[in-house]
Amino acid sequence: MLRGLRDTFETIESDVSAQVVLLCSSVPKVFCAGADLKERKTMTSSEVQDFVNSLRSTFSLIKALYIPTVAVIEGAALGGGLEMALSCDLRICGEDAVLGLPETGLAIIPGDRPSSYGIFGPNSAGGTQRLPRLVGKSLAKELIFTGRKIDGREAMSMGLVNYSVPAGEAHSKALEIAREIIQKGPIAIRMAKKAINEGLEIDLPSALELEEECYEQLLNTKDRLEGLAAFAEKRKPRYRGE
Repeated sequence: MLRGLRDTFETIESDVSAQVVLLCSSVPKVFCAGADLKERKTMTSSEVQDFVNSLRSTFSLIKALYIPTVAVIEGAALGGGLEMALSCDLRICGEDAVLGLPETGLAIIPGDRPSSYGIFGPNSAGGTQRLPRLVGKSLAKELIFTGRKIDGREAMSMGLVNYSVPAGEAHSKALEIAREIIQKGPIAIRMAKKAINEGLEIDLPSALELEEECYEQLLNTKDRLEGLAAFAEKRKPRYRGE
């Protein structure tokens, strides 16, 4: 399944017509519940390390994808499942969703752990780093130190998810957001994502230079001219990603 996920995102990466990705589960009431402890017991140390590296590279691929990604969370998103959602740009969840990083209860931390939580393997790949960037250090430490599970409402209140909606409606809300995004200039969306993601990893002066570089790449696009024309003519723009 992990290889299939990676292959899918590599295919999307090469598809210039793609605009938004919705990442959701085909299993009712489970987004992704983490790793399988029984499977971990049968793996050699080298197999575990190979899997760890593969999981990290897959989550990094999701995060680096040039178009927006939306995690659609219904039910459990625990351990590596939550960290996969953290790799996405946006997160929409049902109010009864269950989110958490339970690794410390197994005497390990998010990043590489055996657990009894689900399907995506023994490495959570990024929880100690991506979570505090979303909710702040204090809340991230509380959730990781205690392993406490939270529902969708609390997740939204702390900024972990963008929207918490009635159970079963997360996909519809995600589609609504996706439809809003695809009405905008696709090159502008890509440059905005690049400026935000890469800018957060460097100092502010360098980030401002990056923002300027991203803006300059839009100046000679046909889409920018179309946006100005549509505004002047009081009509909806027809962007082509050019």
